[in-house]
Amino acid sequence: MKSFIRALLVIVLLVAIGAVAGYMSLQAFLKTPASSSAEVVVFEVSPGQSFKAVVRGLESQGLIKNARVLELYTRFTTGGPIVKVGEYAIPRNANPIEIMGIIRSGKSIEYPVTVAEGYNIFEVADVVERAKIASKEEFLALVRDRKLVKELTGEERASLEGYLFPETYNVTKFTGPVGLIRMMVARFNENYAKATEGVTTTLSKHELVTLASIIEKETGAPEERPLISSVFHNRLKLNMKLQTDPTVIYGVWEKTGVWNKNISRADLLTPNRYNTYTFSGLPYGPISNPGYEALRAAFVPAESDFLFFVSKNEGTHVFSKDFGAHQKAVNDFQVNKSAREGKSWRDLKKRPKAAAQQK
Repeated sequence: MKSFIRALLVIVLLVAIGAVAGYMSLQAFLKTPASSSAEVVVFEVSPGQSFKAVVRGLESQGLIKNARVLELYTRFTTGGPIVKVGEYAIPRNANPIEIMGIIRSGKSIEYPVTVAEGYNIFEVADVVERAKIASKEEFLALVRDRKLVKELTGEERASLEGYLFPETYNVTKFTGPVGLIRMMVARFNENYAKATEGVTTTLSKHELVTLASIIEKETGAPEERPLISSVFHNRLKLNMKLQTDPTVIYGVWEKTGVWNKNISRADLLTPNRYNTYTFSGLPYGPISNPGYEALRAAFVPAESDFLFFVSKNEGTHVFSKDFGAHQKAVNDFQVNKSAREGKSWRDLKKRPKAAAQQK
């Protein structure tokens, strides 16, 4: 009997020693990186991918040394592995515990996608295609999808033109074009609510967005937007044609899908639902996607009697109350070739911020 007890004690001791050794080995595995290199590896967890496939992928890329051990440990300690779809930046010198924290976090690698103020849906589609989020054709089809438009705006509209707020968006590989569109419309809604705060108007939401889109295209000088808005508001009250070139350009762009020429007399005279040289009032819909300042200017125009404005060729304008003064400004700044030489709207970007704010 004594010999049996001694044998049993030896077995228990050996098991205990083995358990301790196994535990220490497991802890060493969990806390020891597979490499000392600080190189960052982009590791992808795809939709529908099993946890077994995930840990095997980690092992095949040299991020961990034993997929089976990590799989079993995770299953027994967490009640089931939880990883989130994403594209993750994992340093090679991260240990298995740190790696699991990364791929459980859901903090996928983000890529900035910048949409400039005043871009129309065709230009936004080019940005989306360059960012490899979707093809230009796919994006345009989505922003013209009546079902999606109604879902996001609550209105029956031909497209989301005007409602894709210009900003820099951080997207992941799995955001997709619809995800980006939802983000853009959400940001529009936030800025629209802010721009309309404390404002009353007789114009509808779509009319105001349309007006803001024209204001955005007519000037890049922030201080001019309320004045540009006042001209259009004054013309609308008098039932005058808006006669704004950007609407002509958009009409051609919408019909052909491209704009790669200078505006012609034929363009000005050809009627379409956007050409404000051929009818009074606002065009059919927005011609660009306006930023906050243009939205605010559409709601809160400056108080003025101006009915005309003409470019000074460097991004700002001369404003006039009557046609005679306007014609003089046209002669001074447009007919006079010397007034145009060496000038560009891009000169606005060279202005000191303080100078722009003082105007």
